[in-house]
Amino acid sequence: MARADHATRPVRGACRLALLRLSEKVGGAIVHEPSSTMIRQAQQKEPAMAIIERAFIRIAEGQVHLRQTVGSDSDGRLPLVLLHPSPGSSIGLVPLMEALVACGAPRLIALDTLGNGDSAAPVPDAPDIAYFADAALRALTAMGVERFHLYGALTGARMACEMAVVAPERIDRLVLEGMGEFSPEWQALLLDRYAPEMAPHDYGYQLLWAFNFVRDQALHFPYFQRDPDHRLMTRAVPDADELHMRAVEVLKALRTYHKSYRAAFPYASKARLAHVTAPAYFLAAAGDGKAIADQQIYADCAQDGRVTQSGMTPTDKAATIAALIG
Repeated sequence: MARADHATRPVRGACRLALLRLSEKVGGAIVHEPSSTMIRQAQQKEPAMAIIERAFIRIAEGQVHLRQTVGSDSDGRLPLVLLHPSPGSSIGLVPLMEALVACGAPRLIALDTLGNGDSAAPVPDAPDIAYFADAALRALTAMGVERFHLYGALTGARMACEMAVVAPERIDRLVLEGMGEFSPEWQALLLDRYAPEMAPHDYGYQLLWAFNFVRDQALHFPYFQRDPDHRLMTRAVPDADELHMRAVEVLKALRTYHKSYRAAFPYASKARLAHVTAPAYFLAAAGDGKAIADQQIYADCAQDGRVTQSGMTPTDKAATIAALIG
């Protein structure tokens, strides 16, 4: 039976206190959520404080790039695996990972999906979500990680769902953000226009395209329908540093970034959720009635699903996730 949960205030307060203490060590600024600047300052001023490292693990397709926490004591707790949305890579999860560490989270592992970031390309020309889920499971097996909690956002949520279906014995708790399913009409539109195949151009067209692609995603959905009906009124446009980072991540995977997108658009989320046996938590912005109602539809499809309201800053999401996985 689906139900709504609220993250506990004590956990969120502990996370905020930990982040404030961390800010004092990197220059005294009062901050309420981690940022890429804060992470860089910590690495430059206090090398011992660096808590996230980059690594590679080899599977049949080649090397999978990942980010993971080091130097933390998990006390025998299961690790938390994080799967990023499209486009981009695990670098976009660094603020959330930093906030989770401040909450006392266990070991964190964030994978770059095949064909994204610094991971190898997928082998099939048109891989589906089942393929990406299998590749992630194989990477974790190669790391010696057999059982874990799992978080996924958007494309990552679909991958996480499929992983929970095909390997239920490996997933303890499932946290999904931005779960959805597109109608046949929307699928056709998105497959046709949202993620075009790209390649380097003699005059560098891809450079301008990548920047506008990631910027416009913060303005409209879908980004190519630039009218008031499709405007994203509550989403802040990322600053220059974040836009640069996102554009670079797309450019790094220019020839393959579209494959995970095109796998996500036709994914039958509702039908697959019916086979998920792990406790599944569907994040929705606190107080956002539409988001809560939308996620309740998917929570009702899972065997043990529930909507969990949360703030949407990295700090608030980390507090919520930390409370859910224990």
